[in-house]
Amino acid sequence: MLSEFSLIDRYFAQRARKNTRRAALGIGDDCALIAPAAGEMLAVSTDMLVEGRHFLPDVDPRALGHKALAVNLSDLAAMGAAPLGFTLAFALPKPREDWLEAFSNGLFELADRHGCELIGGDTTAGPLNLCITVFGSVRQNDALRRDAAQPGDDIWVSGTPGDARAGLGVLRGEWPQVPIDRADLAHFRHALEYPEPRVALGLALAGIARAALDVSDGLAGDLLHILERSHVNAEINVDALPLSAALARLPRAQQLQCALAGGDDYELCFTAAQAQRGAVEAAAQQAGERVTRIGTITSSDTARSPVAPAITWRDASGAPLNLTLQGFDHFHAD
Repeated sequence: MLSEFSLIDRYFAQRARKNTRRAALGIGDDCALIAPAAGEMLAVSTDMLVEGRHFLPDVDPRALGHKALAVNLSDLAAMGAAPLGFTLAFALPKPREDWLEAFSNGLFELADRHGCELIGGDTTAGPLNLCITVFGSVRQNDALRRDAAQPGDDIWVSGTPGDARAGLGVLRGEWPQVPIDRADLAHFRHALEYPEPRVALGLALAGIARAALDVSDGLAGDLLHILERSHVNAEINVDALPLSAALARLPRAQQLQCALAGGDDYELCFTAAQAQRGAVEAAAQQAGERVTRIGTITSSDTARSPVAPAITWRDASGAPLNLTLQGFDHFHAD
């Protein structure tokens, strides 16, 4: 039977030591030592994934290894930061070798692709719980922050938000009356289990975009974080939302619920001055990503009053829409 230290060494430490390039001192000591290049700041983010809350109990462990790191790399992407390394702490009910092999393969496949080294961590027995802290570097004046949006900015989103939420809806059997073919089901499930962090896009947008975040809890809820920190409002053209072909085949009600209030997409939502439209499109092309302009930042009186910032939803003609949407809440999720 695997002990704690043989488990760590066989499935994580041996592979981590082979790829140590950026850390001055990597896995195997009391602490790792890392330092960003001169003129850069260290970007740090932590995410926890809990069984039954963030992933289903029967999820493929390879997909879980991918997603555990992907959600953290997505935070670096939202800051325009380049990945350096990460730590992994997890509780595991039983040290099953087949599960650990698949999980570590999914984890390191993504880590190697982004040059992000495992530099430390911890493990213990308990209900399945994964916690990753990721470290990146970003030039001091290029970090994309939530508090930098300005009235008149365009609002952009990458990819096609809503596919991951559609995958969860199908797996939960939320829409038994909606026919969904196998190809669309496979597309939705892949979006849910294998989110792609937009690291290259975040790096390309540094110095071009103003404010940014990753869409982890739903576009409607996450955009409010930018509005709150920047003391602005927003108008969104719902008809401009980029939908995948699979999501576009769902009824309109499900389309909007998934695209606006669904989570787990890990696309980037960002603002940029209208004069930067060409630069944004060039950055997206450089990164090999799709971006879509979906709205505008508007002025707000929140700096002078306690009124909460608001999103006005409109159709393509500019007519207002009455939508009641709420992003994912970790303590009040359905």
